[in-house]
Amino acid sequence: MKDLQTYTENFLEHCRNQKRLNEKTLKSYRIDLKQFRTETAAGSIFEITPDTLENFLAILHRKYKPKTVKRKIAVVKAFFHYLEYKDIIDRSPFYKIHVKFREPAILPRTIPIHTVEHFLSVIYRHHAEAKTDFQRKRTLRDIAVIELLFATGMRISELCSLNTADVNLRDRSILIYGKGSKERKIQIGSDDVVRVLEKYKAVFLPEMQSSGNFFTSLSGKPLSDQSVRRMIRKYTSLADIDLHITPHMFRHTFATSLLEADVDIRYIQKMLGHSSIHITEIYTHVAMSKQRDILATKHPRKTFTLEI
Repeated sequence: MKDLQTYTENFLEHCRNQKRLNEKTLKSYRIDLKQFRTETAAGSIFEITPDTLENFLAILHRKYKPKTVKRKIAVVKAFFHYLEYKDIIDRSPFYKIHVKFREPAILPRTIPIHTVEHFLSVIYRHHAEAKTDFQRKRTLRDIAVIELLFATGMRISELCSLNTADVNLRDRSILIYGKGSKERKIQIGSDDVVRVLEKYKAVFLPEMQSSGNFFTSLSGKPLSDQSVRRMIRKYTSLADIDLHITPHMFRHTFATSLLEADVDIRYIQKMLGHSSIHITEIYTHVAMSKQRDILATKHPRKTFTLEI
């Protein structure tokens, strides 16, 4: 009789070959399913009961936020759905369990536009004041990375995985491979950003040809998301910005800025690569906060002095 770990490996192979999930997602699945085996201490798939799942769910709720618990349970649920589909089990133990999550609404954290401008100005200044070719080359790469994050709203994982062929500066378009291997194309609207990317490409062409990636380290290796995070922390400190800036905040700022400029939310949805409009609608809450600020400070009623 096969054990739980063997069925897990079979499921992961199914996800790789049939569902065509990427390695990053598969790694996450493997971690979650390993935790499931460890926490339940079950060796055989036939030892898993609804009670087992309820106990596992209670353990997760003690350790994680609802969003994380929801993701981990979804992976385990998909695993049992696969076992049922393959006729390995008669029925998933989830059939007796009604799992409902109440997630707190967490508004996306954005960067004030004047802070983005100041942040970029510091990198440009360091590039202009660079004393060595190494510093000049590195700061040029850093400028190109941040400008593209802000100009397109792409995820950091999408930026780091860009191939040289994905970036067409002639027609100012970028082909992005998003979550679930979904493709989308986004235009670069700023002439300044295009010029920066052209300059970057001219300087880094040997490294790009060596790695196949558009963004690389100075040694020619693909740029990692950790490198981008360190880069952002470095310039945040140099700019004396009292805000913890993450790569994803440039994406939030991109989306919120467009929404506040009255861009149709469905265009924003396509540019962000969201599968559902409901995911994009979280930015409307941020825009409403901005609307309240505008009406509180700009509406002429605040100048009236009337009393009852």
